[in-house]
Amino acid sequence: MFRLFFAGRLISLLGSAMTPVALAFAVLGASHRPTDLGVVLACQIVPQLAFLLVGGVAADRFPRRAVLLGSQLGAGATQAAVASVIITGHYHLALVGALAAGNGVAEAFASPALRGILPELVPPARVQRANAMLAAARNASRIAGPTVSGLLVVTVGAGWSIAIDAASFFLAAAFLARLRLGAVVPRRQGRALREGWAVFRSLPWLAAGAVSFGMLNLVNVGPWNILGPALTQARSGEAAWGVVLSVRAAGLLLMSVLLVRLTFRHPLRAGSLFGVVAALPLLALGVGAPLPVLLVAVFVGALGFTLTDITWETTLQTHVPSEALSRVASIDDLISYAAIPLGQLLTGPFAAVIGAKRVALIAGIGYAVFKLAPLSLRAVRDLGPVTTSAAASS
Repeated sequence: MFRLFFAGRLISLLGSAMTPVALAFAVLGASHRPTDLGVVLACQIVPQLAFLLVGGVAADRFPRRAVLLGSQLGAGATQAAVASVIITGHYHLALVGALAAGNGVAEAFASPALRGILPELVPPARVQRANAMLAAARNASRIAGPTVSGLLVVTVGAGWSIAIDAASFFLAAAFLARLRLGAVVPRRQGRALREGWAVFRSLPWLAAGAVSFGMLNLVNVGPWNILGPALTQARSGEAAWGVVLSVRAAGLLLMSVLLVRLTFRHPLRAGSLFGVVAALPLLALGVGAPLPVLLVAVFVGALGFTLTDITWETTLQTHVPSEALSRVASIDDLISYAAIPLGQLLTGPFAAVIGAKRVALIAGIGYAVFKLAPLSLRAVRDLGPVTTSAAASS
């Protein structure tokens, strides 16, 4: 069953990796207004965050395969509509924004179901290996997807690149339709979210980790994506940022491959201790390091980032009871991602006041602090790979 799931995810990930490049060129080419692209991206992420908890409830209340099928078909339909609008030359910001919002809602239902379904496909002892394989597929697609998309934009147009992404969702749904999983026991909807919150609060390591990820995203996503290109270009030229992103992708892919075999006795402890090196890229930007030093920092940081991500996913999926896993995962996602827009909004104004390098340096120091903070809890330091109760519930 995992092979079918993996094949479907690989196809979907490859299509999704093509979208950012294609969508950017499509919107900018049709509107000639960078503001429109920002509006479209916001229209996607805001509904995604708003519906995450609803998606978590749905994935625990109904068969996760059915939720995933619905979300994949919905995402494919919205992307197909966007492609049609671009190809036929009928671009309108409100229309594309509404379709992007629909895509965000589909993602809100897909994410908790994806995180919840994996323990149904593999035994607890193999969850980390499965997560590592999925991470390797995701990271490889991030290397190949933008390149393929760029070639398609140049040769056949951005609209057709988005159309291929739409087709990838439909093809992924065909693989998911072949999964045969056990049925879930229906639950009363009124108490479903409250029960998920109770499980979330009952696990100290989980709450500490989610808050930590929220703070990490606050200080990392905005400064890295906004200040990184500008600082790198100012010191090393326009082509340097592309090299930086390629080296980072290589580090992400390497660690995901290594974790197919490598395991840890205390995964959360390892994730915090080794994951702290993910602060190095921001610190390198902050001190104005030359390009070779920045590339080393980016590569090492990517190794730590991936290790943290995979050990966290594995711990969540093997220690949270299966019947509440999607709701708990949606709460984790909401806490982790909610601060990203705030960080993106604050980065520019802070850089204007105190300087871009200083913002990057402060963000790097903050990243290290927030990454290590959960280790103050014994529940985080001593948590083992799998608990018997979680394994029995999966």
